[in-house]
Amino acid sequence: MKNLADLNSQYETILHLNISDNEKDKKLAFLMDYMEKHFNIPTLRNVEWEKENKAVIALYRKYQ
Repeated sequence: MKNLADLNSQYETILHLNISDNEKDKKLAFLMDYMEKHFNIPTLRNVEWEKENKAVIALYRKYQ
């Protein structure tokens, strides 16, 4: 499993790629999906989960 620093690095790399916005969106969606599965991010907002996983949710929201 990738750590948050690795995921943030991938995010920054994607933002600076010389590709279409559509392709960037696809790559960012893949990262979001990865995070949802590996960090068990709830589908609906869960304040308690967010309190316990501040770094995860902060990075996840960056993608949006």
